[in-house]
Amino acid sequence: MKLTDPSARADLLRRVRLIEGQARGIARMIEEERDCSEILQQLAAVRSAAHQATVALVRTYAAECVVSDGSPEEIADALSVALARLA
Repeated sequence: MKLTDPSARADLLRRVRLIEGQARGIARMIEEERDCSEILQQLAAVRSAAHQATVALVRTYAAECVVSDGSPEEIADALSVALARLA
């Protein structure tokens, strides 16, 4: 399945670019030998941002599955596979 909703695609791309910027910032912090607690705080922020991007993508995926022509069993299977990837 592809992202067909332009606003969902734009939102996810914005989130990923934010994560990318945060990761570059962390690399700079490491190079500058910043305090470990500051780096850990930023890593936690990246993890949270990645989680929120994942939640947004799963929500979009679920919405597109529900409106598809699949049977309830096929939809449940597709959602189960998507959620299992998050574990």
